[in-house]
Amino acid sequence: PVPIFLLLSLILAGCNTGGPGSSAEGSSSCRVRTIIDGDSILAECDGQRSQVRLYCIDAPEMKQRPWGGESRKALARLLRRNDSITLLVHDVDRYGRQVAEVIHDGMNANLEMVRSGNAAVYRHFCRLEAYYAAEESARQARRGVWEKEGLHQAPWHWRHR
Repeated sequence: PVPIFLLLSLILAGCNTGGPGSSAEGSSSCRVRTIIDGDSILAECDGQRSQVRLYCIDAPEMKQRPWGGESRKALARLLRRNDSITLLVHDVDRYGRQVAEVIHDGMNANLEMVRSGNAAVYRHFCRLEAYYAAEESARQARRGVWEKEGLHQAPWHWRHR
């Protein structure tokens, strides 16, 4: 049987409306090669290496200390080298990366990064309510980047400073 979380992710991906990358375009079976940072990985799909940007989330940049490193470590705990993953591809970004939800053993790694407070919802690109609910839960529990007040929770502000 298919894990309920995977089914929910597929349904939510199909129900997304509006904005760039607004609906899942397809899925691929791949393997994790490298965790680049808290919202990017290198995967191998059908013998081809592909950079993947995690859909709907924005993690602190590596230079945002200590949050960037903590976010990368959190993603590395969820996705280990050679893990089998499914990519629910929503788009290809301007850098040629696949923008996708990453599913491993029935867990949506993108959603888990938000739920654990190691990434924020990338509001400009995300219309999936589950991500907003996960972020609110992390904020209320003061997990990860929500532990302290400040602009470090919004990597998009930090990049444009």
